[in-house]
Amino acid sequence: MGKQTGAHIVWDWNGTLFHDNDAIIGATNAAFAELGLEPITMEQYRALYCVPVPKFYERLLGRLPTDAEWEVMDETFHRYYSEHRVGCGLTEGATELLAGWRSAGRSQSILSMYTHDELVPLVRGFGIEAHFIRVDGRTGPSGGSKAEHMVRHLASLVGVEPARTVVIGDAADDAVAALHVGARAVLYTGGSHGRASLEEVGVPVVDTLRDAVAEAERLAA
Repeated sequence: MGKQTGAHIVWDWNGTLFHDNDAIIGATNAAFAELGLEPITMEQYRALYCVPVPKFYERLLGRLPTDAEWEVMDETFHRYYSEHRVGCGLTEGATELLAGWRSAGRSQSILSMYTHDELVPLVRGFGIEAHFIRVDGRTGPSGGSKAEHMVRHLASLVGVEPARTVVIGDAADDAVAALHVGARAVLYTGGSHGRASLEEVGVPVVDTLRDAVAEAERLAA
């Protein structure tokens, strides 16, 4: 991997580098249908979504799902998502931004709560794997926070300092995970959260990945 110095970006995948909103809302509504819930729109999703995911379901059910309900909804979500993600692509400008950051001699990695065994071939399939010094997906149960995963991710990166690391993601939980390890965060409005909920976290919020990278460069200087 080699020793890395200077500014580092930890990228989120779903909703950030990977523009999968259509697959996400479809999978969410497929999971809701298992419990007889009415489908929701993307706008409703972006207003209500939160991590851990069972809390999101609680906002719609009026209670936490039972273990049995969660298991059914989680399995349905991932089955639908796996079938429909094939129609999704990278966010506009992502490939050029990744190449530019790397060519400037800076390092970057991916930390996602998407299943590791499915994430790696997906990243590889877009031809962007070489831009990252590490790609980590989730290896344990789904539904939790990213914070402890971020601890392990940064600990595995040789020469990367948390103080010069910026997490770029589309969810409040990305910022929580960044702050948990002493890193900075920039949140992008094109994914799972609307601007209003992202701004509550108190970190920079931007509308494009280009602006996110520019802000990361400023924060890590």
